[in-house]
Amino acid sequence: MLNDKSNADKTQTGRRGLTSSHTFSRRSLHGQVAHDIGRRILGGLVKPGELLPRETELSQRLGVSRTALREAIKVLAGKGLIESRPKTGTRVRPRESWNFLDPDVLTWACDANNPEHYVDELYELRRVIEPAAVAFAADRASADDIARMEAAFEAMTAAGDDGQAFTGPDMTFHLSILRATGNELLRALGSVVEVALSMSIKLSIASPKGHRHSLPLHGAVLKAIRRHDAAGAREAMLLLIDISKRDISAAYRQAGRNERPEGGGNVGSDRAVAPDRHMPNWLKT
Repeated sequence: MLNDKSNADKTQTGRRGLTSSHTFSRRSLHGQVAHDIGRRILGGLVKPGELLPRETELSQRLGVSRTALREAIKVLAGKGLIESRPKTGTRVRPRESWNFLDPDVLTWACDANNPEHYVDELYELRRVIEPAAVAFAADRASADDIARMEAAFEAMTAAGDDGQAFTGPDMTFHLSILRATGNELLRALGSVVEVALSMSIKLSIASPKGHRHSLPLHGAVLKAIRRHDAAGAREAMLLLIDISKRDISAAYRQAGRNERPEGGGNVGSDRAVAPDRHMPNWLKT
């Protein structure tokens, strides 16, 4: 049931949202309302098929104008979460109608009460998208594409264990690979990669290992692309994703016990592990 904002917030786990990628401004009032309602829907507080309170009542509960509420409803309808019909009102759509590739929907799902399920599915999708994409990139990357990846990798190296400085170039590196495929449909799936990396970044902040430990695998991906070695690039990317998945799952389990990951282990992402022992020797060259 959709209750007032303060009551809804009390039902949350108290864990900070773990992702940051979104498609609308949360500084606007209607953006805040859309985020609030979307988070409740993905968190199971408002069920599929359930009617939202009527406009006047809901705007009063949320403490916002009817205009802001209408704009928020439009945002959520565009994501497949709700539908409004004359006389019947606004209803949550069935789950199969939800656009789980939308970065906001992915974010709300991964911040929900059972995030590990969505993390598993997200990383399964990454295993489908990124190894194939990097193989295409190895075949098709232009000199400019490779220069963009090299600049991102150099910035990651310079950032070392500074998480704030590492975040931007890490994102640029992965998204540059999608861009280098020359495939606009693959590029459109960049939101999946952004959400996964955003989760990894926030979960890895507490790790004493920092970020530099992921550089060998990122470097192996880059070297394979430079050599136009599609098979090598694919293998290096699969290894990078699998290590990230293992550690982010461990971080979620730790977060479930302590509300946030604590230091003392390889926490959170492909940036927070020492991958050399996992890497085939030929990928290190």
